[in-house]
Amino acid sequence: MSANPQWDISRALGVARLFHLVCGVRDACVTPFLTLYLRQLGLAAPWVGILMGTKHLIAACWAPFCAFLAKSYQKRRVLLIVSLLGSAGASLFMVLIPALGKNLEYRSCNGSSSVTTTVVPPGVTLTVSSISVPESASKPSAEASSLPARRDAEVVEASGLRNEPGESDQEIFSDLYGYSVDSTEGTRTVSQVLHPVTSGVKANSWEAVYEAFNTTLTLLPEVPELGTLANMSVAKGEAQAFHFSLEGLQWTFILSLGFMVFWELLTAPLEQVADDSLYEYLDFVDATDRYRSLWIWRSLGMSAGVCGIAALVEQLDCFLVTNGPPGVVHFYGYSVISTLALLVSIAFPVPAYRRQEPSYKTVKALSLVGGDPRLILLAVTVILIGAVVSNVQNFLFWHMKDHGSRELVMGLSVALGLLGEILLHPFKTALLKKLTRVGVIGLGLGCLAGQLLYYSFLWNWWSVLPVQILSAISSGALWWAVGASIEDLASPGTERPLNTMFRGHFYGGGCSLGSFVGGFMAMYFNLAVLYRTCCVVLLLWLALFLSIQLRLPQDRKINYSKLLTVEGSDTSDSEQGSERDWLVQAMREEHSDWKG
Repeated sequence: MSANPQWDISRALGVARLFHLVCGVRDACVTPFLTLYLRQLGLAAPWVGILMGTKHLIAACWAPFCAFLAKSYQKRRVLLIVSLLGSAGASLFMVLIPALGKNLEYRSCNGSSSVTTTVVPPGVTLTVSSISVPESASKPSAEASSLPARRDAEVVEASGLRNEPGESDQEIFSDLYGYSVDSTEGTRTVSQVLHPVTSGVKANSWEAVYEAFNTTLTLLPEVPELGTLANMSVAKGEAQAFHFSLEGLQWTFILSLGFMVFWELLTAPLEQVADDSLYEYLDFVDATDRYRSLWIWRSLGMSAGVCGIAALVEQLDCFLVTNGPPGVVHFYGYSVISTLALLVSIAFPVPAYRRQEPSYKTVKALSLVGGDPRLILLAVTVILIGAVVSNVQNFLFWHMKDHGSRELVMGLSVALGLLGEILLHPFKTALLKKLTRVGVIGLGLGCLAGQLLYYSFLWNWWSVLPVQILSAISSGALWWAVGASIEDLASPGTERPLNTMFRGHFYGGGCSLGSFVGGFMAMYFNLAVLYRTCCVVLLLWLALFLSIQLRLPQDRKINYSKLLTVEGSDTSDSEQGSERDWLVQAMREEHSDWKG
């Protein structure tokens, strides 16, 4: 076998950069906007939290297992192709999930329709306005029993969805209960605004949608003009257009869960298998130092993809969606980019040899974590970071949507954070050297807590953008410090297993736990309370982390690569080169002792 074509480092790095760039665009098409799409299907915060928590849990457990099997049986390239091809098809299944109230007409894209109806998740804000009943202007009370009840439901608007292009969502999300009578025009208007899901109106969200409409219907018999039994039957008959069945909610949730599990089983192994293959390919020729900068290309791809897909959704959704929830363009774009990544994966560098490595590295890394209090403290910190960040990823776009933000603004907020990490990367070494690893971790936790507190006080559609620059520290610098601490505390040969464990198992487990808990907190309280609670928890843990860290023994490992290099200023110019080498000097002393 010729070694020259196999170990073409320049070509391998070029293909790897392109692959990471395309995969970044691919992930940006759906991942940031997935929970927003689930909300538009009609699912409330607890069920979205369960779906996202299941997704993170599968990724944390399934990806390392598939990577181990692919390496053992030398099927890495096959797994890459199957993952890309299968995920491209599985993502389209999400488009087939029926939304709640699928018999209702979705709002017109051009805003010309007089009836704008959108899917209302259980417990979400529902505004029913201008339900009018004609009556006689001269004798409204006497002739009310003989007049037919005619009611026209004019507007039903769901939480987080714009009514008209120029209308502010703040006019919709007001916690009011209004009741007005205009006897001169012969109309009676009943306005009922139910509190949003984040106000915590119901303990059982499966039944919340029933009570939402029951509350609306119970107002009608109190109107004197609608006191007859005939009017009551007409009212209930026309209200069937707004009735969401419990069975429909269950089927929407079950189908979403099934398709998402199937999709994640195909998608999860891709990143770890690709990283392991490239690392081993470069490690064979001692070029792993060039591997560490490839994440920049994925971040660039995500920055471009998240803004590009948001712009496409605004332009193409009206042409592709006729009787379904908006957002299907995200899944179509994901499938197209997955096909492009499939073509790149054919040339992706995969080592064609079976590398002999010590077995049970994962078990060894786990035992190392259990025996080192500093690694235990770091693991708890990573789990907490995952739990907090998952709530930002799951519900921040909900919060922005409630304040009138478009998807393009949401995409721009994600891109600002990613670009901030890239711009801060040249200062990584200086930052870790001046502030130390513990100092950078503390700074990152503090910035993340500040972001959460800021999110809880959003006031309009653009207010989230200024604080996103802090993501360079709360996401980028924080993980650099965590990675440097792992390398410093790991024993030889366990660096990568420890990194995989922290970024996969611990962080993924934290994201899963945070999604499960955060969804129900958003249901019973609101998103502002959720983010403030996360902020307080982070600050308390930061104080505890720093206090424990100061009491731990600061044992430092010997860095042999640095010891082998002795600065010229530390020795005299009159000394010979062999005497300046501490290793040669130590061997000479040991040899003389042995001879003596």
